[in-house]
Amino acid sequence: MEQELLDQLNSWHEQDQFGLIVERIEQIPVSDRDYDLTGHLARAYNNRALYREATQQLQSIEEQGKWDPLWQFRLGYAYYHMALYDLALQAFEQADRLQPYDESTLDFLKWTRPKAAKMQRDRQRHQEKLAEWEQSGMQNHLRAASGSYHPSTFWEQSDYALSSYVSPPFAENEIVSTEQELGYKLPASYIQLMNTQNGGVPARTVFPTEEATSWAEDHIAITSILGIGNVKSYSLTGDMGSRFMIEDWGYPDLGIVICDCPSAGHDVVMLDYRFCGPQGEPCVVHVDQEDDYEITYLAPNFEAFIRGLVDEEAFDLEEEDED
Repeated sequence: MEQELLDQLNSWHEQDQFGLIVERIEQIPVSDRDYDLTGHLARAYNNRALYREATQQLQSIEEQGKWDPLWQFRLGYAYYHMALYDLALQAFEQADRLQPYDESTLDFLKWTRPKAAKMQRDRQRHQEKLAEWEQSGMQNHLRAASGSYHPSTFWEQSDYALSSYVSPPFAENEIVSTEQELGYKLPASYIQLMNTQNGGVPARTVFPTEEATSWAEDHIAITSILGIGNVKSYSLTGDMGSRFMIEDWGYPDLGIVICDCPSAGHDVVMLDYRFCGPQGEPCVVHVDQEDDYEITYLAPNFEAFIRGLVDEEAFDLEEEDED
């Protein structure tokens, strides 16, 4: 790599001009990029919250990088922000072995270890809940479910919902383009529900939890379910959609933001693909920005989440009984 280019990349990095770094390096053919140049590109991707792209770049130079503590740190950083805490922990531990006592590495090890342990517990819980769901015989029957999912009963009909959340009906090609843009396959049950109405405010907005969050001790609440398309700001690929929440609000890149919450961005519900891969059937989780993006497992799939929604009055009545 020419020293002049290296100096320019470092200067842009110091000025937080990460987009310029990406643009400049991407102009260079892949075959002409060396180890250092690929590392700079991965770092810029990390700083732009494009963590999947960063891991792809780092994995392309793994043979050279696996004994480099900086390569391990960058890989751990990307995995951490994808909430792949088990893989992040492996990378940070290797970075620490290669370069002991690095302050940044030690900080991430401290943050990652409890999250990796919780992720393992959630993985086990997911397997148990998934087995229960499969044995129930209810999966893939959302479309045929008794009147619960008719637009007149499932969705709240209001001018606010219509103006803010309800997108026009979608064509098959929009499903494909949305999946390509987000990098994940949409669950069939989600597509089925969007065929009744493409996004909006459900009549039932509360989901019981087994753990406390910043919202409540025993439940979370949602404001809406995002629709397919980008016509409305609050849709999957809209201005305030999934990628916006990940890249601008710092949510982990573990899947798709599917519901917003009453906190106006400080917690969300996401489709979580960590246990199934981008083409699999995701579970559903709550992510709490107010608690260091704490992830709370909700349901083994989208259909189970939808079936589990209850009226908010159910918890108001429980609180009154306790009083």
